[in-house]
Amino acid sequence: MDERSTNHHRLLIALVISLLFGVIVLQYLCPSSDCQLLHLGSLASNSGSNAIGSQGNDIGLSGQDTYVAEDCALARFIPRFNFTSADLSRLVDFNIQGDDVIVFLHIQKTGGTTFGRHLVRNIQLERPCECHVGQKKCTCYRPGKRETWLFSRFSTGWSCGLHADWTELTNCVPSLMNTREPPKKPTVPSRNYYYITILRDPVWRYLSEWRHVQRGATWKASLHVCDGRAPTLAELPSCYPGDDWSGCSLQEFMDCPYNLANNRQVRMLADLSLVGCYNVSAMSEDERWAVLLESAKRNLRGMAFFGLTEYQRKTQYLFERTFHLAFIAPFTQLNGTRAASVEVVPETQLRIRQLNQWDEELYEYARDLLLQRFQVARQQERKQARERRQQKRRRLRGKLGSTRLGMGRPVAEWPSDKPQWTETQTGEAITTHLRTPSPERKHQKRGGGEPVEAEVQLPDWWGLEENSTIEDYMDNVEQWR
Repeated sequence: MDERSTNHHRLLIALVISLLFGVIVLQYLCPSSDCQLLHLGSLASNSGSNAIGSQGNDIGLSGQDTYVAEDCALARFIPRFNFTSADLSRLVDFNIQGDDVIVFLHIQKTGGTTFGRHLVRNIQLERPCECHVGQKKCTCYRPGKRETWLFSRFSTGWSCGLHADWTELTNCVPSLMNTREPPKKPTVPSRNYYYITILRDPVWRYLSEWRHVQRGATWKASLHVCDGRAPTLAELPSCYPGDDWSGCSLQEFMDCPYNLANNRQVRMLADLSLVGCYNVSAMSEDERWAVLLESAKRNLRGMAFFGLTEYQRKTQYLFERTFHLAFIAPFTQLNGTRAASVEVVPETQLRIRQLNQWDEELYEYARDLLLQRFQVARQQERKQARERRQQKRRRLRGKLGSTRLGMGRPVAEWPSDKPQWTETQTGEAITTHLRTPSPERKHQKRGGGEPVEAEVQLPDWWGLEENSTIEDYMDNVEQWR
């Protein structure tokens, strides 16, 4: 018994040592949270779901929609804002082999660093970006050319200034790109610039920025150029006298009236020239922020793409669909951030929301727009799949339609036990009917000898088409679950 017990102890110790060795090796190979090895499990379970044209494999092993399960979005989303069809159907003809450029507007503490790495390391490309160990920037050239297709922190660096905003980028990027890569023919139309960005819940973004500043980070190198000049010290005072604001308390962070963290997302997405740039004396504070909010909303709608930190899977899906590019590994919803570890009492949360009231309005607007775009995209995807099934059935009917069997009736005229769709018109209204044989009276005959059928009237907004089947009906039901 003693010898057997000793062997068990030795085996247990060997297993523990092996486990510790494996953890050490993994940490050595993968020191950061974005290591691709950590995504292998989810990648294997979602194989095929990231390729463009095969995004229908979004139902997990439990039968639940992974897009709903990943970010806990409401299954029954109720839109609050009205958008045009052009706002919702966001598809661009991005030509990576031509002159088109994606421009990433990186707002502080929105998860932009992670998304920026996805752009340079996680997209399936004919010519992937070249990234080297120890270097922050990657080389992202077009196939067969020494020209860049991506303007971002991890490709071109902070070429227009540290965390340049919409006002700076739109005035800087075109001239800078034309200088670095002059057009080969002056008569050729100017290249297309597709602006993209990521937004985040204002409270968590604000807390994350405070923690970042508390650790000694600053953005003193930011230029804040507007209308051709940087703001004066009187227009943009500093919140701290020294080199940085390390160790500042949350109360001190909130009390500074010049803190650019307040409503940062609205300011960085708006056209600052509309309000006199950083000259706050041009109009009242409320009037100034109302103009900036409307400008930020307008610019957000006009961007080729934007995502939300709280909706990683939907952000990935919409980017892939918009640009016809596929990511290698799926995005991961991580909630264990430094900001999430901060315990904030309700009174402080309320104060933060008041300080960021314009960011709150912008975020709710952006969230509504993103979820509506996602809903429309999924409906279009299901409609295209339904049309492909209908075309396949029509081809099969065409092959079998001329075949006469049994009683000499064409196959297309045979009585069917499957439900069929018909339409009747009364005045201007068109009603869709689901005709299905009644189970109780299936074999009873009317005077004409036809089986008794039951009809279910459906409203016209179901969007069912001629020759639709019960599978199509279930597809429409799935859209509204």
